[in-house]
Order: sequence, then C-alpha cells, then structure tokens
Amino acid sequence: MLTVLGGYHGDTCGCMGVCDPEGGMHSMFRGFVPEHVFAPRPPAVGDDITAWATAFESLAEQHTDELAAIIVEPLLQGAGGMWPYPAECLRVMRAVADRHELVLIFDEIATGFGRTGTMFAADAGGVRPDIMCVGKALTGGYLTLAAVLCTAEIAHGLSRSEAGVLMHGPTYMANPLACSVALASLDLLTSSDWAANISRLSHQLGLRLDTARELPGVADVRVLGAVGVIQLDHPVDVVAASEAALAAGVWLRPFRDLIYTMPPYICTDAEIDTICSAMREAVEVA
Repeated sequence: MLTVLGGYHGDTCGCMGVCDPEGGMHSMFRGFVPEHVFAPRPPAVGDDITAWATAFESLAEQHTDELAAIIVEPLLQGAGGMWPYPAECLRVMRAVADRHELVLIFDEIATGFGRTGTMFAADAGGVRPDIMCVGKALTGGYLTLAAVLCTAEIAHGLSRSEAGVLMHGPTYMANPLACSVALASLDLLTSSDWAANISRLSHQLGLRLDTARELPGVADVRVLGAVGVIQLDHPVDVVAASEAALAAGVWLRPFRDLIYTMPPYICTDAEIDTICSAMREAVEVA
C-alpha cells in the first residue's frame, strides 16, 4: 500500500496500518501490522508540484512490484496535520495509479459532502477514484453510518468469491434508521445552495482567523472551504485550550499543535465570529 498522506484515515479498521508512521497509531503497532510505503506530503497550495510529482512517481516505480493501491485523504490531510494541498496532485496520483495498475482509494470521511468547497474533494481535481470511503457527514453526524463506494470493476473483482457478492461485516450494514437519517441529511444538503454557503463560511473563517497570525506562538493559519486551522509552534495544552474555548461558549477539539474548527454549515456569520474568538482565546493559553 502506498500511503500518500499520514493521517487518521477515515476511522476505518485499517487506520492503524495506513496512518502516520511516526506520530499516528501506526507507531504504536509497529511490527504487528504491515509496513506500508509512505510518500512525501504534497506541497502547500500555490507551490510548484513538479519536484513532488517526480518523487511520487519514482517511489511508485521503485516499489511497483509490492504495491496494490494508493490511499489518500484528497485535498486536505486530516489528523496528520490539517494540511491543504493542490488539486493537481490528485491528477498525478490518478496517472501514477493507472500507469502501475494500482487501485486509487480516496478517504473522503472528512472532506466529503461539501466540506472543502466541492461536493467531494475529488471533484476539485476532476479525478474519479476507484474506491471512495465516506461517513460522518453522510448522516450529518446524527447516527453512525459509513459507506465504501467503488467502480463496477472493483465490485466485480471483490465479488469473485464462492458467495458471488461483496462480503463485508454486517455490524452496521443497511441499518434502516441510519440510512433514513442519511437520506434526510443529503436531501437537506442538496436542496440548499450549499456551495454558496461553503464559500460564505470560508470567507468568514478567513477574515476572522487571519488576525490570529499576530498572536504569540502562532506558526500558521490555514483555511480551506469550511475548515479553519491555527497551527502553533509548540504542542497544544489540550486541557487549557479546551477549557478556554468552552468558557467562550464553544467546544473545540485541539490536538498535536493544532486548534481547528470544522463548523456546521448552518452557522451564521455571528456564530462563526464566536467560534473564531474562542479559537483565539484557546491560542492565548495553549
């Protein structure tokens, strides 16, 4: 497996194997789970991708006989650092996957359903993966539900068993209540002007968080779609930061060196202002 971005890939059972080899859960199970090939993180948005693309292709070429797939969080690395990267990188991944006959897997657990500005992050690059994992936003977070989408070719390949169907665990399979919630949530999303709303949220996050750059200890501020990130130059004091944000009326979930928000799409401008103010309060004590 060629893992492009180390992160907490979609809360899947395989996350221990494909997450960050140094700072993720993979390190805790080294020697017990397969060691995958990790590619370098793509460059930041706006940077030239030529050197990265060459290195990525070279790595795939070097390990072509032992690779089965490329798995990546498209457009935005999640728990591995909340790093946005150019959509052009997705096209490079697609080309390399095709050249080496690899399965291209997009983990859209965090990026799907409008979060980064397009319905799916894959859309920003005009790329169709072979497998796409979705969840969380599938039900608006109300009930546990996830789905694995795949091409007909992949489905037929996986179904070539004695059973003749795609065999997977039935724990959450076709839960009628969760599926009903997902349908209702998707109806609400698609019946709204969600793209304009994400653009509004992105604009407001950019305006409100940009002022945090001047705060001591802030290394960077990043916004992509309805995602706002303040990166510190030191590990976050999670308890102090969480308590400060809560005192400001907002529940945040800081981790590593990051204080971030992925606000609900129904947030008003005033609520975004409250969230960003709470993030600043968290930074000042973190």
